[in-house]
Amino acid sequence: MDTIASLFSFITTPVSWVIVQFHTVYGAIFGADTGWAWGLSIVSLVILIRICLIPLFVKQIKATRAMQTLQPEMKKIQERYKTDKQRQSEEMMKLYKETGTNPLSSCLPILAQSPFFFALYHVLNAIATGSTIGVINESLLASARKAHIVGAPLAAKFTDSSSTVEALGASLMDVRVVTAIMIVLMSASQFYTQRQLMTKNVDTTVKTPFMQQQKMLMYVFPVMFAVFGINFPVGVLVYWLTTNVWTMGQQMYVIRNNPTPGSKAQAAYLERLTKHVTHHGKTRRRSEKTIVKAIVAKGRDRNEFERKFINALSKAGLAAQADGTVLKGETAVLENENGTPGTGAPKRQQPKRQSKAQRQGGPRAAGESGTATGHAADDSSPTSLSKAPDEQDSKPAAGAKKAQPQSGGGGRSKAQSGQRKGPQRPKSPSKK
Repeated sequence: MDTIASLFSFITTPVSWVIVQFHTVYGAIFGADTGWAWGLSIVSLVILIRICLIPLFVKQIKATRAMQTLQPEMKKIQERYKTDKQRQSEEMMKLYKETGTNPLSSCLPILAQSPFFFALYHVLNAIATGSTIGVINESLLASARKAHIVGAPLAAKFTDSSSTVEALGASLMDVRVVTAIMIVLMSASQFYTQRQLMTKNVDTTVKTPFMQQQKMLMYVFPVMFAVFGINFPVGVLVYWLTTNVWTMGQQMYVIRNNPTPGSKAQAAYLERLTKHVTHHGKTRRRSEKTIVKAIVAKGRDRNEFERKFINALSKAGLAAQADGTVLKGETAVLENENGTPGTGAPKRQQPKRQSKAQRQGGPRAAGESGTATGHAADDSSPTSLSKAPDEQDSKPAAGAKKAQPQSGGGGRSKAQSGQRKGPQRPKSPSKK
């Protein structure tokens, strides 16, 4: 153990120093020998480490999505060079180089976190065996051995014997109950994190071997945590449970705000984004502009959910721009299922309003009334030379008797239209 501790001294010393600093703060609040002080020190260590690993986590997301995008091309290469493994590897490396992806980038957060995990494991093991490590001296060692979390000592394990547990000032039953509950919670949180990743944040339009691997890991990881968890001290279980809870919350945030294209999470996100943008008439947050910019840049390569988003904006009279902004437009251009622009639904035309004569006499009367109106307009012109005779002729014409309507539908319609039956007599000028 001393040899292993000496090998990890470059990391155990900083980890023990951070724990001691947090313990100084929490010890002043809860008491130096309490489980709250030491437990919260471990939780704070996890939070500090995970905050430092956020840039690597972002890089992991980008690398994972890049690998998901390359899965169809990788499958083609594997099928094309099925018998030539060397050529297959060369083409794979060429594909990685052209696209700028690295398969190991998705493992960076786990690899970066592993030294801290081993360092904490050795620190807690040293506390369990009663040996100093790093900056933890004799007084801090005695305080840590007295600390209990829900009745279980910080350095106790599920596999410890009753004599070892009694030396730490606890009962074997309490230790096994507490450690069993923590192992179950640790495995359940790991399973839930993998499950929400598979069910919500995986591109459903592409079936690749990567999905099968993720599905297998969804069941393998919880079992591994359960098997190895019985050999972890309570302090390490606190560390790992806190890490899983942090990962689960971080994953939920990413799935909600930056989902994988083509996944169910993206469909839900774009539905929320559509309501938000159509309500405000613009993209308000930087993350929204980034998503809209990426969708516009895809062009015809947009998936089904992205085309629905563009069409919904078009129906609302909005147009997504290349810089991620949304502007109001008079015309709406919809997209078909293949991503090509469409004409959309034609607008319904309102019927023209009919005049009173058109409503009473039908189409024939409408035509005649239009002709009469035209003649009346010509006669009413102030430059007409026949204005005076027409005014004189209009007086007896106004007093003339109207034709009586005949029985039957045809006579009634003619009478209503102002026409007489039979030949028309020429009008004689009236005498004054």
